This record gives sequence, structure tokens and C-alpha cells, in this order.
Amino acid sequence: MHNPAPSSQTPGLLWLLAAIVVLALCVSGYAPYDRGTWVLEVLPVLIVLPLLAWTRHSYRLTTMLYVLITAHALVLILGGAYTYARVPLGDWVQQTFELSRNPYDKLGHFMQGFVPALAAREILLRGRYVHGRRMLAFLCVCIAMAISAVYELIEWWTALGFGDGAVDFLGTQGDPWDTQEDMLFALIGSSTAMLTLARWHDRQLAALHR
Repeated sequence: MHNPAPSSQTPGLLWLLAAIVVLALCVSGYAPYDRGTWVLEVLPVLIVLPLLAWTRHSYRLTTMLYVLITAHALVLILGGAYTYARVPLGDWVQQTFELSRNPYDKLGHFMQGFVPALAAREILLRGRYVHGRRMLAFLCVCIAMAISAVYELIEWWTALGFGDGAVDFLGTQGDPWDTQEDMLFALIGSSTAMLTLARWHDRQLAALHR
């Protein structure tokens, strides 16, 4: 499907979002809690950011998706700076609600379901790969869950390769059910995205191709 040239407002917004992410990367990378953990946590951002810049004309995404990707990137970057178990915002939530652990990593896994599900929806709709709305939502959730599962495998391989050096990256905080809980939050995130943003996303897709 042919993509029209971006509107006059879109390049400015994209530059602003990119600048926010790059600035956050620079600040978080100046003196992170652990350099190796920082690299592992922000690696998806370092991969996706150039890809989005490269495809901004040939495959321009909806504004919604660009904003959500930026939000997800900032969650990853903040987690990389402090490590997920030490993010101050999570400490505040833990103390306020008397939780047994810092819950910031659950926000990360919620976003890991929420944003990829919308990205999958955009690709599937624009390519006209799926027509039934229920099947579309189901497949988007499945894709997000597959990404979550692969990420958990990466964490496992990292633990095998680095041993105790991977503790901060894993962020389990002694929870034996951390992997299952992470995937549950990805499921909640992807399902929430399908239930709350589908109509708004449809309108943005229609506007994209006017």
C-alpha cells in the first residue's frame, strides 16, 4: 500500500520524539548503575531507533505508534539506568502499597505486550493479511506473547552465559515465578491495547492513507 509523504507536522513530531529518546539515552548512559546491564536493557532501543529513522519515509507509522514506541523506549532506558529492581519510581510504589518487591519491571513487561501488539496490528492491517477483527486481535496478542517468550529465553541464555553477572538484567528479585508473571503482564498489556485503542488506531490508519 502506498504511503503518502508525511504532513508538515509529522517530521517535527518525529524529530522531537527522536530527540527525547536520544537525550534519555545519553543521560542514562552517562553513569548507569551497571554498564553491562544498561547495554542489555537499552539494546532494543539502539536497534529500533535507527530502523525507524531509516523507514520514516518508506513506511511511515501512525502517530499513535510512534508515541507509544517512544514511551516504551523511555521505560527501557530508565530501567537500564538504575536496573529494574532499583528504579526510584518503583521503590515509591513498593513502599506506598507495601509490596514485597520493586514492581517497575512489571510496567516494562506490560509495555512489552502493549506496544508490540499495536505494531503487529498496524503491519497486519496495512498489509491486508487479516480481515476478521476478532482474528486480528487474537493474532496481535499471540505475536506480542511470542515476543515476550523470546525475551524470556534471552534472559535465560544471558543467565547461562554470565551467571551472577546477569542478576541485575534478570531482575527476578528472588521471585521464583518472575518469568510467568512477566508473561502475564505482557498478556495483560497486549489485551488492553486491543480492547482500548483499536478504534482510535483505525482512525489513525485511515488518516495516514488519505
